Amino acid sequence: MIYLNKLLPVFVLPLGIVCLLLLFAVWRKKRWPVVTAVMILYTASTPFVGERLIGWLESRYPAVPVAEVEAADAVVVLGGILGPQAESGFMVNWSDPVERFEAGVALLQAGKAGRLVFTGARLPWEGRRNSEGDDLKQLAVARGVPADKILVTTEINNTAGEARAVAAMMREHHWHRVVLVTTGWHMPRAARLFRSAGVDFAAFPVDFRADHHYPVSLLSFLPKAEALDETETAMRECYGIAYYALTWR
Repeated sequence: MIYLNKLLPVFVLPLGIVCLLLLFAVWRKKRWPVVTAVMILYTASTPFVGERLIGWLESRYPAVPVAEVEAADAVVVLGGILGPQAESGFMVNWSDPVERFEAGVALLQAGKAGRLVFTGARLPWEGRRNSEGDDLKQLAVARGVPADKILVTTEINNTAGEARAVAAMMREHHWHRVVLVTTGWHMPRAARLFRSAGVDFAAFPVDFRADHHYPVSLLSFLPKAEALDETETAMRECYGIAYYALTWR
């Protein structure tokens, strides 16, 4: 199922739609699918579209200063933080959402909670020796966080699994409220899943990508690979929100 969950959305994202249109054009020897594919690819690749889609998701949960975060039982940091596993003695490979880790450590050191929780993310195609949470625990200890203050959930492979695992941990430790840390554009889907799992939380989004103060100009309509990534990321998140809205009650 985890492979299907990752694969199926591809066919309703811009690049997947473009590929299907081009295959149809070759099969039926039609010109209009090629024109449609080019229009879709251009539109999805413009910063004007990409930044607005990702910005709409990020606007649902604005950034919060550390000082204004209310105390909770634990800080929960969602996975997806590390890149390919590095060999022992080499520098760690961070992924784009490294701010999740930094925020979790900062919140704990600011006294906003007594425990720091990393989720045991482990995808079957990554070939990791340990779960991501276990590796992040070692990195946090190296930053000066006491090992006895760090917990790692059971192994999971998606955000829904993270929500279930954290809910079970809260029942086990009799926690009432946590601070939930994840990327800004991912927070709406994560919040829905954690709320559905019965987790009471304060949202602490990080790693914002949209620049809301950047004026619209000619450059906003020039295609960029980064803008295409933002468009596809936002669309994937919207599909995820819709899927769980229908399946999680």
